[in-house]
Amino acid sequence: MRALLLRLLAIIARPWVRRNPAHPPQRVLIIKPDHLGDLLLATPALAALRSALPAAHLTALVGPWAAPMWQRLPELDTLSTLPFPAFDRAAAKPALLAPYLLLLREAWQLRRQRYDAALMLRDDHWWGAALALLAGIPHRIGFAHPLCRPLLSQALPYDPRQHVTQQALDLVTALTGQPATPTALRFSPSAAARAWAAAWQQQHVRPAEQLIIIHPGTGGPTKHWPESHWIELIAAIRQPDRRIALTGSPAESGRLALIAAAHPDTLTLSAELTIERLAALFAHATLVIGVDSGPLHIAVSQGVPTIHLFGPSDPHRFGPWGDPHRQRVISAGLPCSPCGVFATCPRGTDPPECMAAIQPAQVTTLVEQMIKQNRSKPIDRL
Repeated sequence: MRALLLRLLAIIARPWVRRNPAHPPQRVLIIKPDHLGDLLLATPALAALRSALPAAHLTALVGPWAAPMWQRLPELDTLSTLPFPAFDRAAAKPALLAPYLLLLREAWQLRRQRYDAALMLRDDHWWGAALALLAGIPHRIGFAHPLCRPLLSQALPYDPRQHVTQQALDLVTALTGQPATPTALRFSPSAAARAWAAAWQQQHVRPAEQLIIIHPGTGGPTKHWPESHWIELIAAIRQPDRRIALTGSPAESGRLALIAAAHPDTLTLSAELTIERLAALFAHATLVIGVDSGPLHIAVSQGVPTIHLFGPSDPHRFGPWGDPHRQRVISAGLPCSPCGVFATCPRGTDPPECMAAIQPAQVTTLVEQMIKQNRSKPIDRL
């Protein structure tokens, strides 16, 4: 039914699409409703877009929950926020018509901005594609997802296993006609955040110690590794010349405390952290370990070796964007993975079998390999 309604919308709205846009485009709207890690994974595409269109005005429309990730990017001229329906993890379920009333109101406001083109940086986001259509934007480029295709002026082939960073680069190429050169993820913490991290390290880490940071939390419950596994891992990798720290959001402080209680010399940080402080702290680490999450992508952006534990999510699509020798993925490889379901295991296992099946011994072995491998290599700090 939704697909039929969207096709009908495409037919009805087509006569109100603005004609004769500027070429090359002078005003470009970038629609990205996702969360922190997803926005970070799109930064190579923003760099490529600015390189190809140096004189264009680039506006990004993102959720307020993720705006800090792009708030200081020099590639963007304007960063606007919109509480995209179904993406606010903390919000209650909206009234039935609320998402559609928001769609009409926001489209009316965007129509006055007279954008030449819009890029849909999430391949299945039909709501964003409908927004660009109702805003009268002539060039609406996205992927041929069944729900999005009728609403777009150009739909690229849709591959649900393609890495999201490469997808974003392909959209830039489609808009500009120039090959988009892949670059590293980029997030630059403020000078104040870097100063805070340097002071923290000086206070808590001796000059000869290696700092290993574990970030166990994430927004999807089925992506969690059991606390008992983290405790076993810490016991296995502890050495006199290593300092282990657990990081997380204030909401994750209970999980951190539970893990740290088994090893009282393990440091924990939560309430004092911001996104920028977390990034700056990661830059001092020898290694960062965690599950599939935005903070692990932040660690990658700081040039730090990382280990990512994957279960229900697809590493081909959401895995680390960087040197595969320094950014490693571990998964159990169960036949049901990746299922892409992050709320509860579809098979009813608790903890999720795909995460519980990753053994601490596997991670321990990789930790030792990576520390040895990177001991003599300088870390490329961004």
